[in-house]
Amino acid sequence: MIFVVWGPAKIAGMCVCSCKPSYDSSLTDAQWAVIEPLLPVRDPRRGGRSLKFPRRLVVDTVLYVLVSGCAWRLVPHDLVPWDAAYRWFRAWTADRTWDRVHDALRERVRAAEGRNPQPSAAMLDSQSARSHQGRQAIGYDAGTRVRGRKRHLLVDTCGLVSRAVVHSASVQDRAGAKLVLAGVRELFPQVGLVWVDGGYVNVVDVGLVGWAAAHERLEIVTVPRNADVKGFQVLPRRWVVERTFSWLGRCRRLARDYERKTAHAEAMIKVAMIRLMAARLADDLNNR
Repeated sequence: MIFVVWGPAKIAGMCVCSCKPSYDSSLTDAQWAVIEPLLPVRDPRRGGRSLKFPRRLVVDTVLYVLVSGCAWRLVPHDLVPWDAAYRWFRAWTADRTWDRVHDALRERVRAAEGRNPQPSAAMLDSQSARSHQGRQAIGYDAGTRVRGRKRHLLVDTCGLVSRAVVHSASVQDRAGAKLVLAGVRELFPQVGLVWVDGGYVNVVDVGLVGWAAAHERLEIVTVPRNADVKGFQVLPRRWVVERTFSWLGRCRRLARDYERKTAHAEAMIKVAMIRLMAARLADDLNNR
C-alpha cells in the first residue's frame, strides 16, 4: 500500500518538505534583502484583510515566469497561484512600483561602482521581437522581417537601462528614438550625449539630430561601422547596449514578445534588470 503525505513530513528527524520553494529563478536571502525595502507595504490602518501570499513568493512567481518563459497558467503549484501573481504584476505595473524599484537599484549599482548616481551619457538602440499573436501595437519591421514589436533601450555607460519603450515594429528607428528621448532631460538632467548607430542618422534624414538638440538639448553622435570589415565587429560604445540586450536574452520570456500590452512588455524588461542589479548588490554585500 502506498501512502501519499500532503504537507510537512519527517523522515529520521529530517524535514523532507520545503516551506519556501527554491528554483534557479528564486531570489536569495541577500537579494530579497536588497529588494524588500523598496516594495510598497500595506498600511493596516486603511483596513482590509491581511495579505494571503508573502510578497517574496509573489516576486519569485513573477521571476519564474520571466526566466523560464512559461505561461502564467503553468507556474508550479508551490508558488503563488497564477491569477494572483498576475494581478500583483499588473498592479505594480500600473502604479509604477517596478519603475521605482528599478530606478532605485540602478542608482545604487552606479554608486557601488564609484559613479555618479545620475548618468551623463547614454547609448540608444532597438531590438525587434517576434510576436505570434495579435496584441497591442503589433507591426512589421521590413528591415529585419519581423512581425511584432521593437524594444527601444536607452542605457548608461554601465549598460544599465535608463529608459525602455516598447512600440510597434513598424515604427522606424528615428521615430522610435524620439519616443525614448522625449523628456529624458527631465528624468536625467546631466545627460548631454547619446551614441547611436548609423540607422538613426543618415544622409537622407538627419532630423533626429536637430530635433534632439532643439527640444532635449542632447548631442547625437553616430558610431559608424567599418565598411572594410566583414562579419561581426565590436564597435566602440555600441557594444554596451548590445550587451544589455544579451542580458535580457537570458530570460526566456524576453526571447519573444508574449505580453498583450506594451506596458507589461516594458515592465518585464524592468523586472529582468531588477533581478540582475539585485544580484550584483547582494554579491557586494556578501563580499564586504
